[in-house]
Amino acid sequence: MKRKIIVTADGSKTIQIEDWNEQYHSIHGAVQEAYHVFIKSGFWQVEEKEHQVRILEMGFGTGLNALITMHEAEKRDVSVEYVGIERYPVSLDEAFQLEYPKMLKWSGSEAMYRKMHEVSWENTHQLTPNFSLEKCQKDFFEVNQSSLFNLVYFDAFGARVQPELWTAALFEKMFRALKPNGILVTYSAKGSVRRALQEVGFVVERLPGPPGKREMLRATKKE
Repeated sequence: MKRKIIVTADGSKTIQIEDWNEQYHSIHGAVQEAYHVFIKSGFWQVEEKEHQVRILEMGFGTGLNALITMHEAEKRDVSVEYVGIERYPVSLDEAFQLEYPKMLKWSGSEAMYRKMHEVSWENTHQLTPNFSLEKCQKDFFEVNQSSLFNLVYFDAFGARVQPELWTAALFEKMFRALKPNGILVTYSAKGSVRRALQEVGFVVERLPGPPGKREMLRATKKE
C-alpha cells in the first residue's frame, strides 16, 4: 500500500497509508500522542513500582514510542527491556524522513534512532545501559508469551481498517503476556474495545485522551 510522510498538528511527522486514510500516529500530534498515551498513562505508572520494566509494543511502526521510552528510562534510571512487534517494518528512508530526533532535540537521539532501525530483527540489542530492544517481525497473533511483561503499548492501526486486531481473541493473548498487575494502554476508547478487554479479564479505565481525542483506555490485569 502507498505510504507518504505528513506533518501533524504539533509539527511532528507521521506516515499515512493513503489507501486506508489511516496514520501511524494521531494527526493532532504524533509526539503529543506518544507522550500522553504511552508514557504518561503507561510507563510512568509502571516505573514508579518497578525498577526493571518489560514492555511489549504491539505495532513498533516508526519507533517513536520506543525512542521516547528509551529517553525516559535514561532520565529516570530505570532498566527497560523493550520488545516491539511489527509485521511490516518501515524503511530506513521513511524513518529518517520523519526527523523525530530533530523534533525532540535530545543529545545523541539521532544516532540512537538510527541504531534502533538498523539493528537486526529477532535479536536483543543493549542500546544503552538502561534500555534493550528486540524487534520481532511477525503477526500480532503469533505473540505467545506468558506472564512476562509489565506493560503493553497497544498501538495497532484503528478498528476501522483492522477490526480483527481489536477483539477478545487478541486481547486474551495480551492478558496472558502480562504479569499480575501489569497494564495495557491504548489510544482507542471505542465501546467495543473496552468490552473486549473486559471479556478476557481486564479491569478497564477510561482516561482523558490526547489532543484531538476525548478519551483513551487503560486496562489492568488484577491479581
